[in-house]
Formats: sequence, structure tokens, C-alpha cells
Amino acid sequence: MNIQKSQQGFTLIELMIVVAIIGILASIALPAYQDYMVRARVTEGLSLASGMKATIGENIAANAAIDNQSCAGVTDVSDVGNVASVACVDGVITTTMGTKAQGVIFTITPTGGVDSPIAWDCTSASTVYKYVPSECRNAT
Repeated sequence: MNIQKSQQGFTLIELMIVVAIIGILASIALPAYQDYMVRARVTEGLSLASGMKATIGENIAANAAIDNQSCAGVTDVSDVGNVASVACVDGVITTTMGTKAQGVIFTITPTGGVDSPIAWDCTSASTVYKYVPSECRNAT
């Protein structure tokens, strides 16, 4: 008599291999996800800073210079969501993020504007490049 035995499930070794593979994938995915969340929070600060650029640009055009009047009418912001502060001094916007956004600091500086269009240069420290947008990856 030939009695065939059919397989009825996974062996312990097969299950352990699957669990090990899932563990390896999770160890790679979690840090990448955390960096992604910080980048999303930094974008909030960039949005607040970008709102100030229109007023600063109008002041530069009206005064024909980037000076201490460039920030007239701009209200500094503090403790909004993930943003610790956004401040304007002499046309330069400095954004400081909160602890959930790793305390990232970046500055947005106007250039030109007298006889040419205003260009905005965003700079940050090289230690936070993985959190800031590519246009802000100019070391301060």
C-alpha cells in the first residue's frame, strides 16, 4: 500500500525565515519613514517663510534697495505647529523649526531687486541637508 502524506502547513524553519525577512525590511523602512516625517514638518516652515516673500519683495521694489525697511509690514511668527519661529531682519527670513522637526534652521535671503528681478537664496547647515528641500542645500 502506497499512502501519500500531503503537506499540511509551513515548517518552523520556513516561518522563522519569513519573520527574519520582515524584521530586516522593517529595520530599513522605519528610519526612512522618520526622515520623511521630518522633511514634511520642515515644509511647514518653508510655507510660512514663503508667505513673507511677497511683502518683502514689494518693500524692496518700493525702496529700490534691500535695507532695514525691507521687513516693514511683515509679522514674525512663533510657535505655530512644528515651527518654533520665522523672523525677518533686513529682508532675510530665518526659520527655526521645533523639536519634532529636529530643530532645523534655514535662511531665505533676497538678492538683486534694484535693476533686476528678486532672486531668493535658501541656505542651511550641511548637517540638515537630508531634511531640507534641494534649493536649501547651500551651506551657511
